[in-house]
Amino acid sequence: MDLTQDTILDALRTVKDPELNVNVVDLGLVYTIQTRETEVDVEMTLTTPACPAGPEILRNAVSALEKIEGVTKANVKLVMNPPWSQDRMTDAARDELGIF
Repeated sequence: MDLTQDTILDALRTVKDPELNVNVVDLGLVYTIQTRETEVDVEMTLTTPACPAGPEILRNAVSALEKIEGVTKANVKLVMNPPWSQDRMTDAARDELGIF
């Protein structure tokens, strides 16, 4: 199977920040995606370095990616540089959170 960026992003859209109830893609937490045969490498961040939901979000991201047909391993790396800002959010996320 050919792993496309859209397939990977769709899987990651099922992962929500439990405190904000918005998916990690629309929040702008996903920084990079790379594929290597049947493995997916993702670099992502959190809204704050001390996010208490961080471990849960990362576990859920790995789980969502490994549910994609053809993916044998998902490597999700937490990065804090560049720092996340609200500017990375989609308009849909802004609307959902009431940020204008």
